[in-house]
Amino acid sequence: MEATRRSKKNEGPAQTPQLSAWLWKPWYAKLWWTAIPIWWGGMAASTRIDALEAFYRGGIAGYLNVVFFPGTALMVLGVGYLRERLDRFVGQGEGGPLSDEEEDDLFQMRMRQEQNRFLDGIGKGTDMFDPRSGPLWIGNPLNPLNAGYIDPHTGKHR
Repeated sequence: MEATRRSKKNEGPAQTPQLSAWLWKPWYAKLWWTAIPIWWGGMAASTRIDALEAFYRGGIAGYLNVVFFPGTALMVLGVGYLRERLDRFVGQGEGGPLSDEEEDDLFQMRMRQEQNRFLDGIGKGTDMFDPRSGPLWIGNPLNPLNAGYIDPHTGKHR
């Protein structure tokens, strides 16, 4: 027990991932961040140059506006950071992976449970002897509360 406590003390604090490592360090991130001001600079220049204006009014330019929007780059490049951050936050479970047979058994059990839940629910609305079926129960002549079930001459159930 003491050995594990000492080893945990020697490990030090866990390193959290750096956001800059995901937003700037990869080559594709540098390329994307560099292309963003070029794209928007070209759009600003398109107000003065007719050839650029024709291109920036095209359909592909609308798509590229979304691609080169800084918020898009931030969201897409930040996915890796969030994934790493959450992986460190939530530790690995203690269980091992399931074998194919165990996985099939678990799947079959869940399918049976889902089917039973469905069939229990369908009985509520289709069984005329179940008060939960609503109009079927109310209009059923075998319902003891139905007026047709009571003999009008004797006042008793038929």
